[in-house]
Amino acid sequence: MLGDKMFRIFLLLLLLTAGSAFSAEIAVGQSAPLTGGNADLGNDIRNGALAYFKKVNDAGGVGGHTIKLVTLDDRNDAKTAGENTGKLVADDSVVALFGYASSTLSVPAMPAVAEKKIPFFAPFTGADTIRKQNDYVYTIRATYADEIEKIINFWGNLGSTRVTVLHYDDAVGKENFATVAKVLQKFGKAPVSVAIARNVDLTDANIQAIIASDPNILVVTTLYAPVAQMVRKLKAAGKQYMVTSLSFAGASQIAKALGPDAAGISVALTVPTPSTQSIPVVKECGDAWAALGHKDAMSVTALEACIAAKVLVEGMRRAGKDITRASLQKALSAIGRYDAGGYVVDFKPGFHHGGSYVSIALIRASGELRN
Repeated sequence: MLGDKMFRIFLLLLLLTAGSAFSAEIAVGQSAPLTGGNADLGNDIRNGALAYFKKVNDAGGVGGHTIKLVTLDDRNDAKTAGENTGKLVADDSVVALFGYASSTLSVPAMPAVAEKKIPFFAPFTGADTIRKQNDYVYTIRATYADEIEKIINFWGNLGSTRVTVLHYDDAVGKENFATVAKVLQKFGKAPVSVAIARNVDLTDANIQAIIASDPNILVVTTLYAPVAQMVRKLKAAGKQYMVTSLSFAGASQIAKALGPDAAGISVALTVPTPSTQSIPVVKECGDAWAALGHKDAMSVTALEACIAAKVLVEGMRRAGKDITRASLQKALSAIGRYDAGGYVVDFKPGFHHGGSYVSIALIRASGELRN
């Protein structure tokens, strides 16, 4: 009789333990290019977030819950990103989507995001397109308009206002070109457009169009691969121009792709440089990066993902004991001004676009970034 009773108690404890283990995980979904032409960017986003999530999990998680990042490879293909989103949101344990690598990859996710009412957090884009989608989108970075304003004002103040823009021949690319044109109006100037196809190598015609425009400054709003191709092809043609890029290309990725040929390229940054250890969140993320086992220096992209992960975790901490999509959205919307350690975001009901940091950095021959 006693044995029967003890067995029932044991069974009950086992079931309770199993139930506790099942609920002790917070899942965050992500679609990112882990392979293909934009793989460096996608892997840096994933690994930067993993570094911070590991730091949190090692310290006991959020209210005893560990965080799990579920990443599906979209190979930088918009259709695949949309399909990946469908798979991720079908799992009710996924409370947020995180770190999609561009506006082009984010937009296909929007119907599922709106239908499932799931927070879509920190896409790696400053395009207005993604900000105009729905109330479930939260961004922590400045807009491309903010970056372009900074770039043009920097060069404009030096008198170098003959500008050519290399951009994608799609809605987002044309929007970026239009923004450059609008900013240049204050200098009485108009930029020259060189539009290229997305996910296609630069053509000789593209290079000839750049040379024919005779720019003082080349503003690039593409990914890092076209930047690298452009610089190499211009060098082969005996041409050299001042090149500046939106943050979208990835400063660290440009430096890696071009090696010493990247020296002198200026890049807009939406987070501090990883070498700025005097900023608490930069040091915190650098330590988390090393603790994850990385021997290489943390890239700008990985740092941005780490900071974004920290802000998302702050939302989780404020979401209550049982973190759901609804409780997390409510917490994020009410987060207000939050200082992540030298990087400030400000979310409020009705406005979920909390970042404004922009600086200009120069790539050295060593690949190091200098403000």
